Amino acid sequence: MQSELDISDCHVSDWLCCRASWPARLAAGLLLLVAVVEAARMHPTGMDNYFVVKAARRLLDGSAPYADKRFLYLPSSVIAALPEAFLSDRLLRPLVPAATAGGVLAGWWFSLRIFQVPLGSRLAVLVAGGLAYFAPFRSLVLLGNWTAFSAAALPLALLLALRSRWVWAGVVVGVAIATKPMLVPVALIFVFARRRAALVAAAAVPAGLSLLAGLAMPAPGYFFTKTLPFLLRGQDVYARPFDASLPSVLTRIGLPERVALGVAAVLAAAGVLAAWLRWRAGGPEPLRLVETGTMLMLAAFLVSRPSFDHYVLVVLPLLLASLPVVASVPRSPWFWIAFLPQIPVIQWPGFVAVERRAFKDAAMLGLLAAVVAWRCLAVRRAEPSPAPPYDGQPPATDLREEPAGTG
Repeated sequence: MQSELDISDCHVSDWLCCRASWPARLAAGLLLLVAVVEAARMHPTGMDNYFVVKAARRLLDGSAPYADKRFLYLPSSVIAALPEAFLSDRLLRPLVPAATAGGVLAGWWFSLRIFQVPLGSRLAVLVAGGLAYFAPFRSLVLLGNWTAFSAAALPLALLLALRSRWVWAGVVVGVAIATKPMLVPVALIFVFARRRAALVAAAAVPAGLSLLAGLAMPAPGYFFTKTLPFLLRGQDVYARPFDASLPSVLTRIGLPERVALGVAAVLAAAGVLAAWLRWRAGGPEPLRLVETGTMLMLAAFLVSRPSFDHYVLVVLPLLLASLPVVASVPRSPWFWIAFLPQIPVIQWPGFVAVERRAFKDAAMLGLLAAVVAWRCLAVRRAEPSPAPPYDGQPPATDLREEPAGTG
């Protein structure tokens, strides 16, 4: 007698790539809407976004944007914030969390396109709805942090590179750096790939925009005399407890600052080496680009000051989109273990206080970096088979046995 539920012939990849039901799509949309509405109620314009808008309004008033020590971005970001400066806080209240969530979702959709996973698939809907339960996503939307630009730009740049539009990929990375200088490590991909024009574009866009913005604002030199020293010191006592970078976390557990910085630098350098080895290993281009790019970013998160929990959203959509591919990073149980500290319902003994949250965030970023680094090194020994493009029908091949071409 046949059992009620026979999954012996089902593949995880097939199930994930099949179309999600309309109730599932509506549920995911409702969850995201609740997260956005909750953020809009808790802070009028997003705490982090407010500092950038405040800098733009100071520019319009003829004041120096960098007079505020909490404005930490390049001069070009002041120009990017000007449209918000003309809007009232009442309008910004719903727009900021919605735009922030939209940036992460855009990055998720671009990530799916890299691996040719349908936008209406179960994987697409499950991750979109699951973001509402993910603490770093809720934090990002609440703060209105401009990390959302990088979360959208990195997958878009890699998608353009996959389609051999390297210069445009460089432009996208440059625009993202101009808004928030987070994707600077990704420029190493252009070095690895020997795409000089893309590298020039990635550097020229933020440099040119910042130069123009600096000429238009009073006292642009404050960026070098006040802002950079403030960042290099790990900000102040208000923000430092939330910094998950290794130099900050290791110092808090008793290591001398120089020793902590040295350990972080060595690990970051090892991450860059792992990314380089992954690039040289070749293999399917989608995996090659994604794993190299995410390794570079995670290596930077280990050593950069500051690093916050929501930084993981720059790399997480790319890694999750590779889930249908056999032997990809999310197929490892350690990948999922890395996110256990971010489950809100678990009260970790000794880490309940919000000031100790950085230890949980550091554990997440560190373990995730280790998992991706292991994958970067392991791929040199055995390259996995990529998932075939989804055409609306269940694939006839076994992904574990027959490799398929990539787009």
